[in-house]
Amino acid sequence: MIRIGKISYWHVHAWDYTKQAQEHPGTEIVAVWDEIAERGQAAAGKLGASFYENLDEMLKQGDIDAVIVDAPTVRHQEVMVAAARAGKHIFTEKVVAATLKEANAILDEVTKNNVKLTVSLPRLNDGYTLAIRDILSQGILGKITLVRARLSHNGATANWLPEHFYSLEECRGGALIDLGCHPMYLTRLFMNEMPKEVSAHFGYLTGKQVEDNAVSVLSAPSGAIGIVEAGFVNNHSPFTLEVHGTEGTLLYGTPNNKLLLRTSAPGAESSEQWTAQAIPPARESAFEQWVQHIENNTTADENISLAIDLTKLMEASNLSAREHRSVRIDELSE
Repeated sequence: MIRIGKISYWHVHAWDYTKQAQEHPGTEIVAVWDEIAERGQAAAGKLGASFYENLDEMLKQGDIDAVIVDAPTVRHQEVMVAAARAGKHIFTEKVVAATLKEANAILDEVTKNNVKLTVSLPRLNDGYTLAIRDILSQGILGKITLVRARLSHNGATANWLPEHFYSLEECRGGALIDLGCHPMYLTRLFMNEMPKEVSAHFGYLTGKQVEDNAVSVLSAPSGAIGIVEAGFVNNHSPFTLEVHGTEGTLLYGTPNNKLLLRTSAPGAESSEQWTAQAIPPARESAFEQWVQHIENNTTADENISLAIDLTKLMEASNLSAREHRSVRIDELSE
């Protein structure tokens, strides 16, 4: 049994990950620390777990094997470096960190201490992602020219997001670094290359400290372009994916949850019309994969690589929007 210490209930998905740990036969939450003691005590009481006012004290416990991190983004480096140095395996909410320098500091400690790290990038495991990756591997779209991904909800306009999600200091950003993580890592994945330059534009419709409407444009060495869109201000905006190439196009979620293909590649059957593609079941969740890495002494190589690229693209996007210019990835401090 993997015994888990829960680091904070700050994030809106903190109880979702708690539920995953409770439902997994190989894990249990036995301890809680929270930067807000009252919130942590209440959570520990619900769980029948021990509450620790001091994080280092919790991490010293020899019967705690791992931690789930849902602390404010600004504290990710602090808490994950401490956990890694204590030899605790780490499952964390995205982003792993807001800057490349912070992310590298975390990874250095993870590597030194042979800690199993997995970042929650859940849409990597969804069936439509698996189907798109399979189609792309066949080359029937030709050379990729443009990838577009959009994810938006009405959290700011309908006032259901917690108020601390609008704190620039705690979150290090708004709609893009929160909800926009999902379209960002999917765009990076489907482009199949790391963009070299980013240009982002933020909107502040509700007057919060952080952006509630965002677009980031990614430029790749091959000439391909990625468009990432996110917002907290839309009632009926479907999750949307588009992958375009010199020979064909894939569409998903416009607005139905169907994957459509049309291609002119030699031997393809969908040149005259759009054809629906099979979508397989989702694979194991990121949490389940993390548990397997701990049990099998393996590492989440692709997950971590994409998480680092995600941090790079988020840092560059925030810098671009702040300074009103395009930002090269190689400008970022390591």
